[in-house]
Amino acid sequence: MSVRSRAEVDATLQTAKLDPAELLPAVTCISFGPRAGAGECCLLQLEPGLCAELEAGRSLVIRGEKDEQAVLCSEDKTYDVKIADTSNMLLFIPGCKTPEQLSADPESCNIIHSQIAGFSNNYWELRRCRPKLKKLRKLLMEDPYAGPDRHEDQTLTHSRYTTEDLLSLVQASEEEILHQLQIIDACKIEGYWRILDFDYKVKLLDHVTQLIDSESWSLSKVPLRICLEELGSLEPKEMIEHILLSYGKKYVDDAGEVFFEMREDKICRAIAQMLLQNAVKFNLSEFQEVWQQSVPEGMTTRLDQLKGLALVDKNSRPETICLLKVEDLPEDNQERFNSLFSIREKWTEVDITPYIQDLCAEKQSVGALLTKYARCSMLNGVKVYNSRRPIS
Repeated sequence: MSVRSRAEVDATLQTAKLDPAELLPAVTCISFGPRAGAGECCLLQLEPGLCAELEAGRSLVIRGEKDEQAVLCSEDKTYDVKIADTSNMLLFIPGCKTPEQLSADPESCNIIHSQIAGFSNNYWELRRCRPKLKKLRKLLMEDPYAGPDRHEDQTLTHSRYTTEDLLSLVQASEEEILHQLQIIDACKIEGYWRILDFDYKVKLLDHVTQLIDSESWSLSKVPLRICLEELGSLEPKEMIEHILLSYGKKYVDDAGEVFFEMREDKICRAIAQMLLQNAVKFNLSEFQEVWQQSVPEGMTTRLDQLKGLALVDKNSRPETICLLKVEDLPEDNQERFNSLFSIREKWTEVDITPYIQDLCAEKQSVGALLTKYARCSMLNGVKVYNSRRPIS
């Protein structure tokens, strides 16, 4: 392969009718190297924040099994990865200097010979997306923890997951996964993340609330030490503390003793779920009466505690309520709306919001989602939403 001389470069400029005085004095002559080829390198377009993470020595991880769309995760964010084609061939030239670098270096060679190491006609484009966390709950529900006395729990070890297992299987960043584990009240048992069986969870909660009632404690000041002493013979102490953490806010008083302020809304919600899960539909007024009688003394039940858990039908006579958990609905936007419109043809914004709020991307509103996936109309003076497409 011949190397261009300065005379050849000047001749080329003359043929192109370019004035050398208007150009930088350095000339880069490029040629294909012996191993240059397509497909051996991938280009990744990064926003400044992700660039800074790499420069700081942190890692970016691509997650997804064979049947899943790949996502890229930083420590705390998740991005969709899409291939973007470009009409311009992108060349990889090691050590190539930009015009700015050449201008800043007065000792630049007159002619610089560079070899192309590879080329591409596309690059990976990242777009911030919601973490795909539905799979996390699904994995943990394969083997819910129902207490130390259950025979299966003492013999089976499959379908249990460590943090590392979840990071390899769930398409979300580590921070998003750990935050979601808190939201679903998961706990670590013998190194594995477990989610409590709902009936066992209610049983533990019932032990705590009965003790609060028998000791006449304030719901805002439940002592951890006495709870462990009194209930430790009934259930493992770590489970008692876990249920207090799940349904209360931990704090330490001036004397250094640990207390919990019980969370009224979450306790009322759990008891409502217990009442609703065995009935297809419940007369609303009867349910509200039984529900209030079932919660600990001093707590007040309200329907707004059931957002994303139960659905009230105000058009039936009498009015009814039924269990509808947002975590049971599809994760994909279109599938979620299809599912909701198959349950109810027309929704008010107030009713549908708890079931689509988690679909909102960064800086996206519920209104924008409804505009995209639903059609608006008026019914008896009330704005309602129905499907844009036929629901089979």
